[in-house]
Amino acid sequence: MKKDEVRFNCPFELTIELIGGKWKGLILWHLLDKRVLRNGEMLRLMPRITQKMLTQQLREMEENGLINREIYEQVPPKVEYSLTMHGEALRPILDQMIEWGLVYAQDNKITIACGNK
Repeated sequence: MKKDEVRFNCPFELTIELIGGKWKGLILWHLLDKRVLRNGEMLRLMPRITQKMLTQQLREMEENGLINREIYEQVPPKVEYSLTMHGEALRPILDQMIEWGLVYAQDNKITIACGNK
């Protein structure tokens, strides 16, 4: 997202643009839980995401300042992802979404395999 080209009607619209969709919230949630993750670890934590989609989502979140990408010069190359200050600031929002999901699941007899962090 090129910041100088995009206009939003309200802050909620911007937030949804940055963290919305099927995968971004889940990636952020795993990074909040684990602190630092490598690509392969994320693929194991989210077995239904494709490598292409994971790469795309990580690039967008890095470009938008939500995650850091650290490259270690070694063979084979090592890349680690962590949250920026803005990414870490999403913790209360994501925690509330988890709590809401647990209550909703309980009220509607929906099984959640992963439970709570």
